[in-house]
Formats: sequence, structure tokens, C-alpha cells
Amino acid sequence: MLHLTANNFSAEIAKSHLPVVVMFYAAWCGKCAMMKPLIEDIETAYLKRVLFCEVEVDESPALTERYKASIVPTFAFFQNGRLLGELQGVMEDTTFERHLQKIFRNC
Repeated sequence: MLHLTANNFSAEIAKSHLPVVVMFYAAWCGKCAMMKPLIEDIETAYLKRVLFCEVEVDESPALTERYKASIVPTFAFFQNGRLLGELQGVMEDTTFERHLQKIFRNC
């Protein structure tokens, strides 16, 4: 996963020709630690079709506030630089992937 901060977030999201999933997480969050390997597996399955990124909420509080990611993990879905949807919390891989396919209909 590409690590994003306030310094590179907008540029990376805007320049991506792929749909983008951003995982807002906290280093201290057990639920985030549970979700990260699941998301990394899904990332492998969608290689070159979806860009997966991460934002550490304590490192980037302005982004956290802007995208209302006070619950971690929060997943934000972008296409062409535009926010299309969000998911929050822990879920099974099949549930996440179903939402991913629904939001990004052509991936």
C-alpha cells in the first residue's frame, strides 16, 4: 500500500488513472491490524486495476477530519480524484470486495 500524508495525498489521488482505495488507520488500533492483511490480499487480487493506499490518522489529522475518518479503520473510495463512498470498521473480505466491486463497477 502506498503511504499517503497531507503532503502527497491530493497529488496521488488526482494523478491516479486507477480507482483508489484509502485505508485510514491508526498504529494503535487492533481492528486496523486485523484488516490490513485482508486488504493487502485484496490489493494483490486487484493489482493494476485499483490503487490501494493508507493514511495514518495521528500522522495526518487534517486528512482524518476532512474525510470524517474518526472511526478506524475507514476506507475511502476515489475515482478521477472524486470521493465515491466510504466504509468503516471491520468486515469480512467478501463483504469488502462486494462493496469495492459495487463502488468501482468496472474494476
